[in-house]
Amino acid sequence: MLTDPECKNAICPPGKKRERLTCSGGLYLEVSPNGSKRWFWKYRKDGKEGRMALGSYPVVGPKAARLARDEAKAHKSEGRDPVQVRKIEKLKSSRTIGDTFKTVALEWYAKQAPQWSDGHALRISRQLERDLFPWIGERAIVDIHAMELLAALQKVEERGALETADRALMLARQIWEYWLPTTDAQQRNITEGLKARLTPYRGKTFAAIVEPTRFGDLLRAIKTYKGGPIVRTALQLAPMLYQRPGNLRMMEWGELDLDAGLWTIPSMKMKRTKAEKEGGDPHAVPLPTQAVELLRKLHPLIGHGVYVFPGERSHDRPISDNSVRSGLYALGFGTEQTWHGFRASARTMLVDQLDLDPLAIEANLAHGVKDANGRSYNRTQYLKKRFEQIQTWADYLDRLAAGAEVIQFKTA
Repeated sequence: MLTDPECKNAICPPGKKRERLTCSGGLYLEVSPNGSKRWFWKYRKDGKEGRMALGSYPVVGPKAARLARDEAKAHKSEGRDPVQVRKIEKLKSSRTIGDTFKTVALEWYAKQAPQWSDGHALRISRQLERDLFPWIGERAIVDIHAMELLAALQKVEERGALETADRALMLARQIWEYWLPTTDAQQRNITEGLKARLTPYRGKTFAAIVEPTRFGDLLRAIKTYKGGPIVRTALQLAPMLYQRPGNLRMMEWGELDLDAGLWTIPSMKMKRTKAEKEGGDPHAVPLPTQAVELLRKLHPLIGHGVYVFPGERSHDRPISDNSVRSGLYALGFGTEQTWHGFRASARTMLVDQLDLDPLAIEANLAHGVKDANGRSYNRTQYLKKRFEQIQTWADYLDRLAAGAEVIQFKTA
């Protein structure tokens, strides 16, 4: 066996590419002409000779080299490739065992944020900073117990934010799922089962009238709204077009082709991921004749600006979300019908009352295609059918507003 003095004094003779000094059990020290010295272990795998680097002398001495050789032999006897085992160990050691929850969370966030819209990324960042980092952010993620995370989530519940606590648990779950593949197998996802420990939360639903007679009452009330032509027109178009409130209030004259009866919403304005916003198609919304008439009447009043529904204080900005909401309350329907709820009202009555094609309805709502292959193969917009649907719907609303007999729900 090689001794430390022998290793120290070993040289590569002139004219040789390398000098190899045998130790024992396939271990040898290789000396190069420039004086560098490296340990290797020679072994056979599948009938072929291989070698494994065990470090450089003098950082790794003869005794340490023999221990490393014995460990590699043990891996080989277990049927494991010692070189592959060493690679995995190096990869694992590249991650600090003491990585804090905050470190891992920020790494996860940096990977995900480019796919999100700016608004969604900001909301996630704020929730991490507010609801998780103050309590477990500086703790080594490997040491965090499920009860610690539960305590942090319960602090969110204590302020009455049940939905926020539910979302915080969802974020924590994704962060643990991101971290687990890089750690030891015995680690588990501590978020499992915690949902049952939180106060049950029912998903938020928007108040929406789906009973035709009552909806007719609302439509008649909207026609009598005294708050001004801008909000009144927005109130009239909201149930007729059933688009998202943000899209309707930010409608621009440049997006409208009133002669063709079409409103084209740019992809960047849609509720989509950042990549979908940047590369997606615009959302086409057919306009029934009633909507075109309302917009033509409004145009002489405020058509000189960008927005169809400009704010009172500045025409460079659209009306606020609260404008239509306040209008509904002023009409006495604020607790029964929300602005966003017009989408649910339309979706329900278009099927239950008019028996129209749900796929075309979903397309008009700008919902994802219900297809096993998603948007990759099915890019149908059902535009022709949607023109017919939206006109049928607007005509139906006129009948409801006039108090005409409504179509009864189907019976089995």
